[in-house]
Amino acid sequence: MENLRLNVSLLRRRVPNLTSAAKSVGLRPATVSNLCTGKIPIGRAEVRTLVTLASLAQCSLDELILRGESVEMIETKIKTLDLFAPIAKGGTVGLVARPGMGQLVVLGELYYRLKKEGYSIILLQPEGNHPEINDITEHVDVVVDSIEKAYEQTLALGKNTDVIFTADRSHVLTGEIFQLQDKLHDADIQSVTTFLLDLKGAAVDEDLPYGPLETVFQFDMDLAARHKFPAVNPIYSTSSVLEGAHLDQNHLFIQQRAQKLLRRYRELRSLVTVRGLDGIPSAELETYNRGERLEAYLTQPFYVAEEYTGLKGESVDLKDTLNDVRKILDGGTDAEELKFLTFIGKL
Repeated sequence: MENLRLNVSLLRRRVPNLTSAAKSVGLRPATVSNLCTGKIPIGRAEVRTLVTLASLAQCSLDELILRGESVEMIETKIKTLDLFAPIAKGGTVGLVARPGMGQLVVLGELYYRLKKEGYSIILLQPEGNHPEINDITEHVDVVVDSIEKAYEQTLALGKNTDVIFTADRSHVLTGEIFQLQDKLHDADIQSVTTFLLDLKGAAVDEDLPYGPLETVFQFDMDLAARHKFPAVNPIYSTSSVLEGAHLDQNHLFIQQRAQKLLRRYRELRSLVTVRGLDGIPSAELETYNRGERLEAYLTQPFYVAEEYTGLKGESVDLKDTLNDVRKILDGGTDAEELKFLTFIGKL
């Protein structure tokens, strides 16, 4: 099948306030979001939806739908991110979380890892008083206080290195981020991967809190409350890299199997919390036990948290993550105690 994907960067430039625009013409923001991240393949989209999006962006369908272009993945060696929501290089990543769910720790860890891979890190200082941001600035190369300085620094660094640029949602709402991306596009700077976070936590209540995105990290309060870090939801986090034509089919197959297991495990866990293990059908015990082990395996010690956790940071190559997850899905760890699967690297 021909490799098709939505031209998210064009949508972002042409329709900054996509949530309101989509609603005004009868489109569901969630559908638009899923098309942008690839959760809904272009081949399954309604023609009316695509035509309406093209009309909003004032472009042709040929401009809206990219053909034959691959999406490069940034491998972070963080198991749950690489498996469920791979970062699309050069795309925009949205972190959707309320305060206290660990989004800054994940961001700081990504900075630490990607700097070692040669990326330059630029942070646009958020508006207002946010002392918690100081926890990650030690891993940042350049902190700027205006969109103009962000452009200058990105332009200078982007000619020689890949850049990770981060901004708070306050700058998204003003439209400044879209203007910046537009200027960088015109300057032919393509090596910028943008991270958008929301320090106030309002993004959780919005359908498209940042506009079109290539990758979404949806944080999970239940995982955070049970100290299952990184608390990134494996069901609702997604990426355009996961479109079948962009991803190794083995990865896609394992990712889909893992999501199916975890989805059912979460349902069973709700029953177990109320009724105990005896409250679920005996035929579902295997599903519950494997889901419990997979959830434990997806926890991971971070380098930036070593002094707080006492655990050495771990990196896991994608191929090892896929092999380990397949082993868990196939029952290879059924006899293992949970404590031997929790906060480890590879099996």
